[in-house]
Amino acid sequence: MGNINLSWTIVMATLSLVLVTTLVSVIALQVRPSVLEKGMLRPYRVRRKGTWYELVTSGFLHASFGHLFLNMFVLFFFGMELEHAVGSVHLFLLYVTGLLASSIPSILKFSNDPGYATLGASGAVGSVLFGFIFLFPTENLYLMLLPIPIPAWLFAILYLLYSMYESRSRRGKVNHEAHIAGAVWGLFYMILFVPGSLTLIRSLLE
Repeated sequence: MGNINLSWTIVMATLSLVLVTTLVSVIALQVRPSVLEKGMLRPYRVRRKGTWYELVTSGFLHASFGHLFLNMFVLFFFGMELEHAVGSVHLFLLYVTGLLASSIPSILKFSNDPGYATLGASGAVGSVLFGFIFLFPTENLYLMLLPIPIPAWLFAILYLLYSMYESRSRRGKVNHEAHIAGAVWGLFYMILFVPGSLTLIRSLLE
C-alpha cells in the first residue's frame, strides 16, 4: 500500500493539472459560458486592456470535450513519465512556462485583430510531449489513428514539419503557431533548466 501511495505522489503535478483543467473546462462548457469568454486569449484585448492573465487562463479552457480529451490524454500519459524522470517541480514549471511561451506568437501576430481568439492547453501539452521526446528520443510512440510504432525523434520532426506547413497555409482554426512554440520551448526548457538531461540522453543512446 505504501508503494502505491508513493507512485501516485510522484505524479501529483500531472494529475493535478489534468484534474484542474478538466474541471475548469467542464464548468466553462456546461455551467458558465461567461468563463470561456473572460478566460480565452484575445491578443487585441490583452494589448489594450492589459489582461495578461489570459496567457495562462486560456490554457485551462477548451472549445469542446473532444479538444479537452485529446489534450488531457496526452498530458496524462506523457506527463506521468516525464514527471517520474525530472520531478514534479520541473513538470509543473515546464507546463506553466509552456503556456506562456506558446501564447507569444498569437500576441505578436494577432494583436491588431479584434476578432481573433484562441484557447486550449495544446501548447503547454506540446512542451511536455517534447520534453519527453528530448529525454527518450528512441522510444516508440503510437498514434490513435495509426497504431504503428514511430520513433519519438521521427514523430517530433514530422510534427514540427506538419505544424509549420499548416501554419503557412492558414487553413482551419487550429493554432499551429502555439503548437510549434510549445514544442520548441519544451526542448529549450530541458536543455536550460533540467540538470543532467543531456548526460541522460547520451547514456540512453549508448
